[in-house]
Order: sequence, then C-alpha cells, then structure tokens
Amino acid sequence: MHTHASISRATLLIGLSFATPVLAQSFPSKPIRLIVGFAPGGPNDILARIVAQKISEATRVPVPVDNRPGADSIIGIQLAARAAPDGYTIATISASSTIHPSVYRDIPFDIAKDLAPVALLASSAFVLVVNPSVPARSVQELIALAKARPGQLNFASSGIGGTLHLSGELFKSLAHVDMNHVPYKGGAPALNDVISGQLELMFSPMAIAIPQVKSGRLRALAVSSAQRWPSLPDLPSMSEAGVPGYESTGWYGIVAPANTPRDIVTRLNHEIVKLLALPDVRQRLDGLDMQPIGSSPEQMATHIKSELKKWAQVVRDAKLKPGIIH
Repeated sequence: MHTHASISRATLLIGLSFATPVLAQSFPSKPIRLIVGFAPGGPNDILARIVAQKISEATRVPVPVDNRPGADSIIGIQLAARAAPDGYTIATISASSTIHPSVYRDIPFDIAKDLAPVALLASSAFVLVVNPSVPARSVQELIALAKARPGQLNFASSGIGGTLHLSGELFKSLAHVDMNHVPYKGGAPALNDVISGQLELMFSPMAIAIPQVKSGRLRALAVSSAQRWPSLPDLPSMSEAGVPGYESTGWYGIVAPANTPRDIVTRLNHEIVKLLALPDVRQRLDGLDMQPIGSSPEQMATHIKSELKKWAQVVRDAKLKPGIIH
C-alpha cells in the first residue's frame, strides 16, 4: 500500500511539472528586445522606455529598446511579426496600427493573425479645438454651423489616414456633416494654421492643444474619449456633447509574434500589469496626459478587433482609397 501511494504521488508530481511548462520557469534568461516603430522621443518611444526599464528591473534581464522608424511604424511591427515566437522579441503597436489595414493596400503582415496581443498599456485623448473666430461655443453649435455651410468648414490633421484625420472623419460620419479635410505633415503645423485662423478646427493631441486653449488662442469644445478626461474635467466628451457613440483615442500596447507560447505571453502580461500600477509609472503617465490600462491579452485582442472594424467603416464612409505605404 505504502509503495502504491508513493507511486501515485510521484505520478501526480510529474503530471504537475508538465502542466507548468519549463519555458515559463526559465523565461526570461536573456535580453528581451522591444521594437518601437518610431524614432526616439515620441509617445510610443517614451512609453516603451518606461516599460523596458521596469520589466528589466523585475526580471533582471536587459530590455533594450530597438527603434526602427519608417512607414508609420509598419517596418518595426513587421520585424516583430517575423521574429522567433519565443518571447524575446516584442513590439509596441498603437491606435494607428488598426487604421493601417484600411488605408494601405500592401501591408506585409496581418495584425490580427501574425501578432499575439500581450497588454494594452495606456490611452490618450484628443481635443476638438476651433479658432476663436468660429461662431460655435459647443459641439452642437459647430454641427449646426457645418450644416448651414456644407463643405465650407475646414479641419486640419497631421496627415491622410492618421488618427487625427480619422477622428475628424468619424465626427463627420456620426454628426452627418460635410467638412473639408486639409492634411499637414505633423500635428504642430496643422494646429498653427488653426491658431492663425487659416482653418477652422481640428482634433489635436492634448499635449500641444492645452497650452493654446489656456492662453485663449484656441477654443476647446470636447474631448474625443468615451468619458471626460482627468486633466480637462470641465470639458464634455463628444458623446456628452451631442455625438452619441463617438470615441477616438490614441492607445498603445505590446505585442509578440503569433504562436508565442501562452505561458510566456502570460508572464509578460503579468509584469506589464504590475508595472502600470507603480506610483512612479502612474506619475510619469500623468505627465504625458495618458491613462494606464493594463488589459489582459484577451481584452487587447477584442479591442484590436473592434478598432479594425470601426476604422474600416470610417474609411469606407470617407471614401478614402487605400494607398501604398510610403
């Protein structure tokens, strides 16, 4: 009897060791490369460096950030999609990554199939701003003005097919208004022309808009997020302001190559969720006007799917023709 019990216990222990793959126990045992598809200094890069530092501290392995700018981050993400699925190459993606499949026709990977979601990191909102000379003090008044002057109001953006452009197209679609889109090479020059009065309005990143709103050079009408934004508590969300269902945010996440073992994705997710709860990380995100998320891989997969669907519809409504990556 005694022998039989020992054998059963031994068999059970062997079974348990197989249930917890050796991979997770030994991971990570070498540097983890974090690819960022943008040049150093932007929000993607800053966020990646915060994540890299904290993962490195927690796992005691180096996490070098590898900047691979080009084609609006597509080059960097492609590198990650083609890397070995072992957890030692991960990459940042952002809201624009779910717009790309609708605006470019030659993307060399499928975001939903060739990448494994790890975690959503943080989100940021945009602000709908108008030049003070525009006779609209609310979103409803702006809609009324746009309907009274179809095709006469101009909205600026940082470029065709970007999040700021499609934030404007989503507004046009949901508010049933006709406005002209004027693309620029970047958010700052676009905002300058709204400030100077050459164009009437734009959806702007908060960081560059808030100082101009506070100085009175621009009027803010609403934030693009589903709820009010902490740093602008008096400003309504677009839904509150009269465009039900409107939501357009800048968001950032981490992905690994498809087929990365489940337990490795879980380990990475655990470290990311943990670091996003740290007081010093939250303070740095506040300084960037970002809200931490810290989703599960499944929640991120669902988010990507819904964003792909939403932006594909906006692009169809705007009658944008898919172009070639440049």
